Amino acid sequence: MNFKKIDFFNPLIIVVAILVFLVMGYIGSFDYRFEDPLNMSVFLIIIFACIIFSGGFLIVKNKIKVDNTKEINFTSEKTLVILVLIALVLQALNIVLIGGIPLFDSVLKSNATTNIWRIAYPLFLIMINILLAKYYDKKYLILVAAGALIFGLNGYRTSVLGILGSSFITLYYKNKISRKIGILFIAAIVIGLMAIGYIASQSIVNQHWTLNPAQLVFYRAAFTLEVFEKIIPLAGSTNGHILSMIFSSGSPRTFIGEYVLHYTVCLTSTLFGPVTLDFGLIGLAIQMLFLGLFIGMVYKLKEGIGVGIYSIILTHTLIWIETGPTDIMIWFLYLLGLILIIINRNYIKLNKN
Repeated sequence: MNFKKIDFFNPLIIVVAILVFLVMGYIGSFDYRFEDPLNMSVFLIIIFACIIFSGGFLIVKNKIKVDNTKEINFTSEKTLVILVLIALVLQALNIVLIGGIPLFDSVLKSNATTNIWRIAYPLFLIMINILLAKYYDKKYLILVAAGALIFGLNGYRTSVLGILGSSFITLYYKNKISRKIGILFIAAIVIGLMAIGYIASQSIVNQHWTLNPAQLVFYRAAFTLEVFEKIIPLAGSTNGHILSMIFSSGSPRTFIGEYVLHYTVCLTSTLFGPVTLDFGLIGLAIQMLFLGLFIGMVYKLKEGIGVGIYSIILTHTLIWIETGPTDIMIWFLYLLGLILIIINRNYIKLNKN
C-alpha cells in the first residue's frame, strides 16, 4: 500500500475518530467507578450516526464536482501576522484580568471563557491557518506554539487541540509536513492534551484523582459516553431547548448536566448527545447527514485559504466527538465554510456521470 497516496484527513477521518473514541470509552467503562460497561444501544446508535455521516460525504464526493476555486486575497501577509499577534495579546490580557492562571485554579477556569477570549481564540485560529495556507514560513511555527501555550493556560484542552490540530492539517495539505515537524506536532498534541487534562483535573476543588494521565483519557471517554447512554431513554424530550440555548446566553452543557444527572455540572455529551436529547434519532440523522454533506463540500473547496477553513472545521468537528456541538463560537467557524461555498458557487456543478 502506498501511504503517500492516502488522504489521511478526508472527512471520513471523523468516522475513524468516532470509532476509536467509542472503543476507548468501552474500555474505560470497565473502571470500578462506573456501575456497568456501556450497553449495546450506545454502539448501535453511534454506528447508525457514522453510516448517515458517511452517506452524506459520499453523496458530495460522487455527485458534486468543482471545476475550479476562486482565489481569495482579502489581506496581506503583514496584516495577518499583526492580527495573530493582536489575538495573542488579547488572550494575555484576558489572563491578567482574570487574576491568575486558570489551568491551575478550577474557580478561575470556570470564568476563563470571557468575551475577550471569545474574540481572541477565533481570531487567532482563523488568522494563523490562513497565514500558514497562504504565506507559509517555518518561523510562523513559533506563533503556533505560542498560541497553543497561551490559550492552553485557560485550562481547556480543546483550545490546544484546535490550534495544533488545525495547523497540522493545514500544513499537511500544503505539503509542509516533514518527518521532523510531523513528530513534533504529534508529540505536542498528545503531551499537551494529556498534561492539560491532568493538571486541570488536579486543580478541581475537593477532587482527589487517583488516575494517571493515560487512565484519565479513557475515563473521560467512558464518562462522556455514559452521559450519552443516559440521554438515550430521554431522546426528544427537550424539544429543541438545547438548540435555543446555543444561540442565547444560556449554558447548554450545564442544562444537560441538570436535566440528565439532576445536579449542577457542566457536561460533555458527545457529538450525538444534544441533538438526540432535543430531537431524538430523527434529529440525530439530520445532523449527521448535514455534517457529511457540508464538510464534504468544504473539503472539495480546500484550495488557497480554503485549506485553512477546512482544517479549522474538520478539527473542531473532531473535538465535538467528545464535547458536543453546543458552542455558538464554533458554529461561527462553520459560517466561514458557508461563505467559502457561496463565494465558489459558480464553480460547483452536479456530476451527471
